[in-house]
Amino acid sequence: MECSEILEMLKFGERINLECKKAEPKLPNSVWETYSSFANTDGGIILFGVEEHMKETDFDKRFSFVSINNPNQRLKDFWNTVNNEKVSCNILVDANVGICEVNGSTIMWIYVPQANYRQKPVYINSNPMNGTFKRNHEGDYHCTEEEVKAMLRDASDSGNDGGLLNGYTMDDIDTNALRSYRIEFEHRNPDHVWNGVDDQTFLKNMGGISVDRPTGKEWITAAGLLMFGKGLAVRDRFDNIRMDFIDESNLVPGSRWSDRITYDGMWENNLYNFVRQVTPKLVSGIKRPFKLEGMTRIDDTPIHKAIREAVVNMIIHSDYLITGVLKIVKTDKGFVFSNPGNLKLPVQAIYEGGHSVARNPRIQQMFRMIGLGDNIGSGFPTILRAWGEEQWRKPDLSQNEDLHQVELKLWMISLMPVECTEYLQKLFGVKYNHLNKESQIILGTAYLENGVSNARMQSILELHSSGIGHILTTLVDQNLLIANKKGRWTSYHVNVNYEIKPEQYDISDIPESVIKFKNDTDRIIFEYIRTNGFITVHQVLAITRITSTQGANVALGRLMKMNLIKKVRQGRQFIYQSQ
Repeated sequence: MECSEILEMLKFGERINLECKKAEPKLPNSVWETYSSFANTDGGIILFGVEEHMKETDFDKRFSFVSINNPNQRLKDFWNTVNNEKVSCNILVDANVGICEVNGSTIMWIYVPQANYRQKPVYINSNPMNGTFKRNHEGDYHCTEEEVKAMLRDASDSGNDGGLLNGYTMDDIDTNALRSYRIEFEHRNPDHVWNGVDDQTFLKNMGGISVDRPTGKEWITAAGLLMFGKGLAVRDRFDNIRMDFIDESNLVPGSRWSDRITYDGMWENNLYNFVRQVTPKLVSGIKRPFKLEGMTRIDDTPIHKAIREAVVNMIIHSDYLITGVLKIVKTDKGFVFSNPGNLKLPVQAIYEGGHSVARNPRIQQMFRMIGLGDNIGSGFPTILRAWGEEQWRKPDLSQNEDLHQVELKLWMISLMPVECTEYLQKLFGVKYNHLNKESQIILGTAYLENGVSNARMQSILELHSSGIGHILTTLVDQNLLIANKKGRWTSYHVNVNYEIKPEQYDISDIPESVIKFKNDTDRIIFEYIRTNGFITVHQVLAITRITSTQGANVALGRLMKMNLIKKVRQGRQFIYQSQ
């Protein structure tokens, strides 16, 4: 890393992915805790020789730089330690560590990437239960035993849904759900050899039943029970998991929802039934353009496929061994899908596609056999492509490390709807029109999504964290955004109490009666700009009694002093337009 990169990162980067350590005689033990936390979360950078003063808001005072003694020895010490038994695995290469001069001081930087799911948990001191750390808004924290166990489960490519549930048999299967599934299966695969077998053999072939080798007994697997189990059996074994659908669209005054599906005793609450009940309600109201394929009408659209993909993604990536809710909310603006568990892959890798690591591969295969769920690694790109074709806001995929919850928001509104632009123009006046496109999109996102973060804007604008941070800081300095700081993480919302200063009004918005002109000539020039958008010196001479260029410049100067117009170069000449 270069000096300029480090300074830019310190000034505008995300604090949650940055840790500063003082220049001590040797590497502090806390370096390894941070190494573990960055590796187990989203990665980050450790700066050794930089001290952060959290209460300072002035950048020049917030960070102090002190040269580390014998930097080459510190570098050697680091590599020696990371390669011995201090940490469970070394995920670094030579290019991840270096020494740099910053403001006359020699510092050491360490870039810790996010470990892949097979390497997690990354822990220290040979003890995963006591030596595993993760990163949150406050800094590094010890992982709980349940968090470590979740990472150990996720490290296996065999998934979480193949475990045998001793004592659970075909008596715990909802025969109506399984019968309905088999009808779909046969319709989708009319010549498949499994169509002629009995239910137990069919379920065994699908991975819903497995054999306990030591005893030879056959028991239902987690996949089989979750997918087709009777509600009572599902709740008995997975009482930590709930399924919930809430329709908040088209609400009548005084109501909290227009429709809801939850545990009410009216249906056998397994995953197959949940998906089959919820999907039609999600796509209800979405237009189906008339389209023929041969003589057959095709009612499916990319949006319908994308919504089904989102439902299946939520199901197959959930962690059913922790407490949480499979929840879908339908609103007038779109959909929110949330499920328990953390992402096994980095968010960026999911957006790019081509990767697929389902936490529940057997359930994934069951859905795929009836046409639900896209090919490996193409599910999320399918959603992105459908939303992009409609020019809607880019889907927002995020995870909450504290709540162990993944959330996908599908906005069915454009990137910058007309009503959004009109609101921001009214709120901020002419100041809004003078912002660059990126700043306007950030303000629009904060307004439409009730807040914005650096990470969210990286997915929309595809800029680096520091670049987004620079724009966010500028908008805060201009009082257009208000920062909500929470430890090492900051969110932003629109300053709805913004006061437009007199010089910020657009000339076209100012009633002529409130402008006190020095004379009629100034009024004539003002009216000409209002009508035509701009004026030149030659045009001033043509429409007024002024006879010299000097006189025209004097008149234009008076209007500029009133902050009504400004001078702008256009090609080889200057024009005068509204401020």
